[in-house]
Amino acid sequence: MALPALDPAQRQAALEKAAAARRIRADAKQRLKAGGLSLEELLTEAATSEPLAKLRVCDALASMPAYGPVKAERLMADLGIASSRRIRGLGARQRSALLETFAERS
Repeated sequence: MALPALDPAQRQAALEKAAAARRIRADAKQRLKAGGLSLEELLTEAATSEPLAKLRVCDALASMPAYGPVKAERLMADLGIASSRRIRGLGARQRSALLETFAERS
């Protein structure tokens, strides 16, 4: 599928929108790492925030305190969550399994 031709103003607007979305996701991951945001709060915010809904679950878990990419992938494999899954795409069982896992560790 070919990309649509954009005029310079449309291209600039798209670049600004993408940069804003990256900033929102980076801020959320930073707050997760610092402990200022819980996984449950992130999932709640993602229900109304398009950029957060597009955040990969693996990236969110890797940002949790005491977690990294390897531990996050292992947890996702244990819970049956695909490594490419985004927060928006989590099923009800996957969401509750994640929340239970982090509730036990708190």
